Amino acid sequence: MLKIGLGSPQYGSFTDPGTISGFASAVEAIGFDSLWVGDRALVPTQPHDPYPGGGPVPEEYRTFLDPVVTLSFLAHATRRLRLGTSTLNAPFYSPLLLARSLTSVDILSEGRLDIGFGLGWSSDEYEAIGVPWRGRGARMEEILDVLDHVWSGSSAEYKGVLWTIPSAHIETLPVQRPRPPVLLGGFTPATLERIGRRADGWAGVGLPVPQLAYVISQIRQIAEAAGRDPDALRTVVRVNPVVTAEAAPSDAVPHRGTVVQVSDYLLAAHAAGADEVLIDLQQTARNAEELTDLAHRFHEQLSKG
Repeated sequence: MLKIGLGSPQYGSFTDPGTISGFASAVEAIGFDSLWVGDRALVPTQPHDPYPGGGPVPEEYRTFLDPVVTLSFLAHATRRLRLGTSTLNAPFYSPLLLARSLTSVDILSEGRLDIGFGLGWSSDEYEAIGVPWRGRGARMEEILDVLDHVWSGSSAEYKGVLWTIPSAHIETLPVQRPRPPVLLGGFTPATLERIGRRADGWAGVGLPVPQLAYVISQIRQIAEAAGRDPDALRTVVRVNPVVTAEAAPSDAVPHRGTVVQVSDYLLAAHAAGADEVLIDLQQTARNAEELTDLAHRFHEQLSKG
């Protein structure tokens, strides 16, 4: 059965606490399955790297709430919805402190956290944060190692290339054992290999359906070759559509189109292997009322399928 998620109000004009809590309560009542937050530290005025969505970086990203703080707020505002990151740029953070923050969210939400990690796309952000752009894939690998070590509850010393943790008691552990689900974003060969080998699934994006199906099949093959059950891996596909009143050209969907067009794409993605879809409406809705109305229309359309 297809699970349906939404991007939580978090950026642009949707950073008011009343908007966030009101939207969360409304979509939980409608019947959505999850809410997700993203991760943006800054928007460079002269970016060194192209924005993955094409064109300039959305102006809405210039105002962006912290993802973990927003998740904590959502944990208080909801009772049933899964709460996820799509995606958290893991190399920005110290893994020991990241483990503490994410564990806290899992505890405060009573075990409702899904963790989507990515490498990010902006070398400007890496430079501003003080983290090397080169070697970020290896950095991600060791972050995952540290998280697994901390979440195991072991008091033994951890010694890696980048981090050393002395023998210590870290008994603040997540509710979900052995860890909250970890999904990884991206679709380079190295990322797909990492997902199949050690992650719990893929935090995907709105690729053309044949390409989407190919990526999912590749991850499954890698998982099977690594001795893992490919059926245990999840795929969550994210879209950030501009919703139009009139039908858009087919090659513009799912980035632009009517509720029906975007929903049809998401249903096709589900048929291609996506377990869950995630719709971020903050780049098309003009106010909180329209944000909730669009969410309701998408849920109604997707539920028909």
